[in-house]
Amino acid sequence: MKVDGKDLAVLPLADSDRVRVGDVALAIGNPLGVGQTVTAGIISAKGRSTGLSDGSFEDFLQTDAPINQGNSGGALINTRGELVGINSQILSPSGGNIGIGFAIPSNMARNVSEQLIKTGKVRRGQLGVAIEPVTPELASKLGMKEVRGVMVGAVSPNSPAARAGIREGDVILAFNGAPVTDGNTLSRYRGRVASKRWRSP
Repeated sequence: MKVDGKDLAVLPLADSDRVRVGDVALAIGNPLGVGQTVTAGIISAKGRSTGLSDGSFEDFLQTDAPINQGNSGGALINTRGELVGINSQILSPSGGNIGIGFAIPSNMARNVSEQLIKTGKVRRGQLGVAIEPVTPELASKLGMKEVRGVMVGAVSPNSPAARAGIREGDVILAFNGAPVTDGNTLSRYRGRVASKRWRSP
């Protein structure tokens, strides 16, 4: 999108990884076509997956700041006037705001925009594994003391995971030292797989 204009103010991008649950959040947009509107709320959760897509690379900030149709693409800012997210969607049985809105984190937006500017396309890391959730039954079968991580159902030949020694039946507990709670978490942690993992018998 190109905008004709000069000396336009630039909204600074915050480090969305530093956003905390409970932080004040302001949503800006044009809900239902009524005109430019600002609503207030808090950050309700981080790392949310809405289940409205295939789940790949979902890492939404959840907010209870009122968001309705027309807010999508608008800014979610903190009290310092920094962009923490881009309003994206809501969860609602009626189609109206019920206090469950989602925003794309600013760090993800920054990464995508920088790649588009530099190369014209977006590339994402690939591990080369198919994963399954760890259920209480599976954790008990494997002798795990708690339900956590994700189980590797398949490993693609010659993939980064295969070269790192990941095998079918492994349970990945952490990624570069960060705990893995589900498949969506693993999708967000790109880079080298942490060596800490539960090896199935």
